[in-house]
Amino acid sequence: MADTIRVGLVGCGGRGTGAAENCLASAPDVRLVALADLFRDRLDRSRAHLAGLSHPGVDIPDERCFVGFDAYARLLDSGVDLVLLATPPGFRPLHFEAAVGAGKHVFMEKPVAVDPPGVRRVIAAGEKAREKGLGVVAGTQYRHHEMFLETLGRVRDGAIGEIREARGYYLPGGIWRRPRERGESDIEWQIRNWYYMDWLSGDHIVEQHVHTLDVIDWGLEARPVRAVGSGGRQVRTDPVYGNVYDHFSIDYEYPEGVRVASHCRQWEGCAGHVGATFVGTRGTASPYEGRIEGENPWQYRGENAEIGHAYVREHTDLIESVRAGKPANEARQVAESTLTAILGREAAYTGRSLAWEEVRDAELALGPEPTEFGDLPVRPVPVPGRERS
Repeated sequence: MADTIRVGLVGCGGRGTGAAENCLASAPDVRLVALADLFRDRLDRSRAHLAGLSHPGVDIPDERCFVGFDAYARLLDSGVDLVLLATPPGFRPLHFEAAVGAGKHVFMEKPVAVDPPGVRRVIAAGEKAREKGLGVVAGTQYRHHEMFLETLGRVRDGAIGEIREARGYYLPGGIWRRPRERGESDIEWQIRNWYYMDWLSGDHIVEQHVHTLDVIDWGLEARPVRAVGSGGRQVRTDPVYGNVYDHFSIDYEYPEGVRVASHCRQWEGCAGHVGATFVGTRGTASPYEGRIEGENPWQYRGENAEIGHAYVREHTDLIESVRAGKPANEARQVAESTLTAILGREAAYTGRSLAWEEVRDAELALGPEPTEFGDLPVRPVPVPGRERS
């Protein structure tokens, strides 16, 4: 690769724009040279923000701004070396396959799929990336955070003994929503209001709580074998909230009989908490606080304890790995963490106790890969105990 890395952004919303800014700050000789989005207004807003940074690496002329359903493909053909994939996750498998096929290094936001077929596509494309020597890093930023790395390193060294159970939480407030504008087709409105559509976000247990579940899987060095749980729409019942739930409570079973209590919700005006705790025979570890209690008490005192640092570090790690000729590849890792979240979602949606293999191999596909705007009724809200529609 040339000394200068030419970066293109696919998906110019808030997270995509933030990822581009993080990438520019992550290493020397990085240039942001192309943008792609389905919507012109989103691209223009992102372009204006990035231009306003006055960063010497921002170089986005009109001819490298691409709009439409095929914008990602045109960006991949524009001479970029590294692509940032930050569209709604329902499009992630398609875009990742295309990026790998075009020989591009990839940073892709989590989650990387919304259904089991999508997970399998990402794993397969990740193996092709490995064969091609392409770098792949995901937006599971805690894996690049010194406090998390040191805390879980101590856990692996035996600081809390044998892990018996764990708890994981993602309890924020509410998030944005977008009412339908006059004249918008079903598909345009759903993509603009993507967080509340299962085929685009995977529901918030997949889109957001995957962060905590990824930390759980990482700390246990395992994937769940089974899950049972519940969830529903207690607060967000208006049609503007599409067909997703607003709360989930999942009991995961991991190898060796380890149990994980997982709880996530998005309710405004309620107590909030984001974190995870591992309970061992000799103590407990809380990586979000950088703390171990019990027989070997410890508190992280290092630099960069704030979470925001890791949003830049993940890009640094990707670029440094590529420049060193040892490209990182997190595709399978993040795909399987995504599947951990999908397993919990499907256990709640169906009311069944589901095995990992049953969901991993399922043909459940949540949505289309549209190439134009048009009609698409919102799928009914899942009701446990009834057949999935």
